[in-house]
Amino acid sequence: MAEQDRIRVAVVFGGRSGEHDVSCASAAGIITHLNRDRYAVRPVRITSTGSWVPGPEDLPAGPYGPDDLQRLLPDTGAPCWAGLAQALPVLAAADVVLPVLHGPYGEDGTVQGLLETLDVPYVGNGVFAGAAGMDKDVTKRLLASVGLPVAASVLLHGPAAELPEQERQWLGLPAFVKPARAGSSLGVTRVNDWAELDAALAGARAFDTKVLVEEAVLGREVDLAVLEHPDGRLEVGPALEIRVRGGQPFFDYAAKYQDSTTRFEIPARLPTRVAERLREMAVEVFRTLGCSGLLRIDFLLRDDTEPVVNEVNTFPGFTAASQYPRIWAATGLAYQELLDVLIATALAGGGPRTAPAAVPAAAR
Repeated sequence: MAEQDRIRVAVVFGGRSGEHDVSCASAAGIITHLNRDRYAVRPVRITSTGSWVPGPEDLPAGPYGPDDLQRLLPDTGAPCWAGLAQALPVLAAADVVLPVLHGPYGEDGTVQGLLETLDVPYVGNGVFAGAAGMDKDVTKRLLASVGLPVAASVLLHGPAAELPEQERQWLGLPAFVKPARAGSSLGVTRVNDWAELDAALAGARAFDTKVLVEEAVLGREVDLAVLEHPDGRLEVGPALEIRVRGGQPFFDYAAKYQDSTTRFEIPARLPTRVAERLREMAVEVFRTLGCSGLLRIDFLLRDDTEPVVNEVNTFPGFTAASQYPRIWAATGLAYQELLDVLIATALAGGGPRTAPAAVPAAAR
């Protein structure tokens, strides 16, 4: 591709959420793997205080880590509005934006709304899907409305809300306490005794005033990845099973990002009936939430056979070791090629929402 024909890609990362560091790691992987023969890459960092810091217009190819990006785009201390004023022309000049943001103030539709206002194509989910997917309570309500199975839960609003005894008996033990609008298992606690509930609620409320207390669905944890192609076709990758081995009570933040003993099995060894049902449900989740581009759906298998939708990730982790890229790598779609598909889909305006039924990814 001629120099003047390269696609200008702005990679936005960081942000004010508790997943700032995770976002920086995802962005480092993406920036490293974007093909410079096809793309002119410009990084744009949102600092943990909300300041926008545009980077070089055409970042050279090479391996980048999160520390490299933070050194390259240091916090200037400028007010948020001043940094955004500098970043707006950068975003508007891009052919496509890759919002590599996890959690509130980014993955939840806020930055996508800004890009919609600028009329700039961007990779991934739109305002509604981002906002709905970020809120676990809203996600559950939408999915349950079309008959998809979700874990029983009770929603607590505000700093003083308590869980009545009747609802404790209904949910049973163990139970999980979760902030409704946070990711990476931040603020999530497994409660084995109701005496632990107050501390668990305090931990969740450190991230959100809206908290879910949820039944524990005991069984295997399996992830499915959906990828939208430029023609609107949806493809579902092979199921990935998570195996936590470091002694954590569940797939928490430490198991996700700090424990080298956590293992992913791709494809998961599942009965044909269960694997097919998971694929069907993944597509139904994608369409129910009005998704575009990509989605990772985290399932729990009750009694190891009955799928329950646990959570969704509208922009999942994107290091080379993360579940979403690894699922597609198992099909033969390399990280660099996966980025090509996502960008091509964004530039095509996304496929029609009445896309044909997805089919399992075949080995390439």
